[in-house]
Amino acid sequence: MTTSTQEETGPVRAWLLEGLQRDRHSAGPHADEPGKRHPWWQVMCLTGVDYFSTLGYQPGIAALAAGALSPIATSLLVALTLFGALPTYRAVAERSPYGMGSIAMLERLLPRWWGKLFVLVLLGFVATAFVFTITLSASDATAHILQNPFVPAFLDGQRVPITLLLIAVLGGIFLRGFSEAIGLAVVLVATYLALNVVVVAVALREVVVHPELLRGWQHALTTEHSGPIAMVAMSLLVLPKLALGLSGFETGVAVMPQVNGDLEQRIRGTRRLLTTAALIMSVFLLTSSVATSVLIPAKEFQEGGKASGRALAYLAHQYLGDWFGTAYDVSTIAILWFAGASALTGLLNIVPRYLPRYGMAPDWARAVRPLVLVFTVISFGITILFGAQVEPQGGAYATGVLALILSAAAAVTITAFVEGRTVRAVLFGLIAAVLVYAAVENIRERPDGLQIALFFVLAIVVTSLISRATRSTELRATDVELDETAREIVTGIDGELRLIANEPDARDPAEYAEKDRETREYHHLPDDEPMIFLEVTLGDASEFESELCVRGETRHGYKVLTVTSPAVANTIAAILFSLRDMTGKRPHVYFHWAEGNPVGALLRYLVFGGGDVPPLTREVIRKAEPEVARRPQVHVG
Repeated sequence: MTTSTQEETGPVRAWLLEGLQRDRHSAGPHADEPGKRHPWWQVMCLTGVDYFSTLGYQPGIAALAAGALSPIATSLLVALTLFGALPTYRAVAERSPYGMGSIAMLERLLPRWWGKLFVLVLLGFVATAFVFTITLSASDATAHILQNPFVPAFLDGQRVPITLLLIAVLGGIFLRGFSEAIGLAVVLVATYLALNVVVVAVALREVVVHPELLRGWQHALTTEHSGPIAMVAMSLLVLPKLALGLSGFETGVAVMPQVNGDLEQRIRGTRRLLTTAALIMSVFLLTSSVATSVLIPAKEFQEGGKASGRALAYLAHQYLGDWFGTAYDVSTIAILWFAGASALTGLLNIVPRYLPRYGMAPDWARAVRPLVLVFTVISFGITILFGAQVEPQGGAYATGVLALILSAAAAVTITAFVEGRTVRAVLFGLIAAVLVYAAVENIRERPDGLQIALFFVLAIVVTSLISRATRSTELRATDVELDETAREIVTGIDGELRLIANEPDARDPAEYAEKDRETREYHHLPDDEPMIFLEVTLGDASEFESELCVRGETRHGYKVLTVTSPAVANTIAAILFSLRDMTGKRPHVYFHWAEGNPVGALLRYLVFGGGDVPPLTREVIRKAEPEVARRPQVHVG
């Protein structure tokens, strides 16, 4: 269907909307063409800039939260990673190969409005996790910059401006069009992991050659805790604070459309990606927790200490000198900064696939550049609010990460139950139970994280519902297809194309005869004037866009066009435009005035797709066709 004029587009608007994503299964902003896909290990590096970069702050946060128990608590985190998050997301990758993750699985399990609202809530937690990935990582990159001994003194106290600059550069690169994200990620990850191997190896050597340091750590451990059971119990209590070490799994499935191969190869590649990343990270988490706990004095982990937010960098400078330490700082700063690219990629992959399709975001939300501007501005606000401090942002970050992993565990558990795979469902249910504990304990310890996440949820729900209301009078039909009978009915009319909008009821001869008689009498139409009945049956009213399949039939001697859709008025308008374009005639549609309160009718239209159809149909037509002479004509009696 077409209208007589196209919307005028200025150069700025055209630049912003370049590459507008129409396909809900598109691979995101960095994989618009199949030829741009990559081997799984390269895509792992794009996930890894988020996942592996947590080594920049995770050991310090673990030591600050657990003290001498850090290695034991980290061991529990590794167990949760390998036996909880990893099998969960391997299952998600199998069920959601287009990168929509556990959200798509839960959307299918909860249809209609309940499913839409639940997805909006999950998107709030997605936004929390990914936005705080950008701000926390950039803040920690700033910490590494300012703690470096070669950095000029005048930069002291400039934590917020430096962090804002890092975020602005990241946003600017995405605005320009970041087509080489994976290539850069491979270089950054390879360099960063190689340097970490050196730092951790040297640190562990120091532990071995100075056994008195190890005995000092053991003494602190036994002095503070009565026995192994008490140590494990206390480690379980602090485990939720270490949840930052679980980040990266949701990003791993979000970017899986960029993996080479057909659908099955993509799933296998993504599962290898997730497994390899989890194993690499587990080794680094365990070894770094031992090295930092044994070698770094506890006071240095406190806010303002030399190891605060940069424990491994502290060891690099301490044992390998300032020049190597500076090289390590540069690599860490680069990967922490680029971790924001991984998070931004995840947001740009996920948001355009849901909100515009629900009608809960403007159509420009399908484009990359406007979304980059929105998320950059939000990241600016978060950075200023938290003063670019790492630790205060940890609560919200951990809340978002745990909510996403918990939703994934719930999705695979429910799916297994539905499919009758009881053993699998029980195992994933146990994983979900552990994650529930971690999430609840994290919220109890740091309720501000939940408050921030709920703010994101509320903001997304409110703006989405407002957007849905403001977009309600769009055509909302992605395509209109008439079957052979419907085409014969329409093209068989020699004169004017007149349609009677009929709400299907009994569909018996009396209903059609009465509606035909009333329409002809009120509008003074002769008895031999050809008329076509148009009947719209409401489907899932929570859907926004739909493809209309119009079927034709002859019922009780009357020509009838039938269609099922989520909104009556928009569907009638879309069909009228399609008939106009097909026949070259301006269709006429005839309604009867509806009874009842107009406010209630409007609410019924917004929620259930019905309501006061005649004026709504005319408004949809008016907005879709600016040229009055080309508009289908609406008659009400």
